[in-house]
Amino acid sequence: MIECLIVGIGGFAGSILRYLIGLIPVRETWIFPVKTFGINVAGAFIIGVIAGAVLKKGDLDPRLVLLVKVGICGGFTTFSSFALETFDLIKAGNGLTALAYGVFSVAAGIAAVFAGEWAVTSISR
Repeated sequence: MIECLIVGIGGFAGSILRYLIGLIPVRETWIFPVKTFGINVAGAFIIGVIAGAVLKKGDLDPRLVLLVKVGICGGFTTFSSFALETFDLIKAGNGLTALAYGVFSVAAGIAAVFAGEWAVTSISR
């Protein structure tokens, strides 16, 4: 039961942070939803950092890992928003932009996980 509370607290924190970032004014002339893209890449990097820390240290508190990976990152990242925004781009006749947004989002997210894990595991002890 405590694990559910930990995930809920992390999800609350991640969701609030996501909401606050959504309030940042960004020029409307961007070709695709840059805030959602940035949030997803940042969340992927954070998950990579946690994965790297687990690999490097091995003795991290599993509840802390749960709090950050499932709770905070789960509440913070915005895959459903990404899917809706991609759908909206397609519906508006911007299929190539939607394709680019999808490909860049997935590629940058995976690269961010690698970068996060590398940043933690490559730092000398």
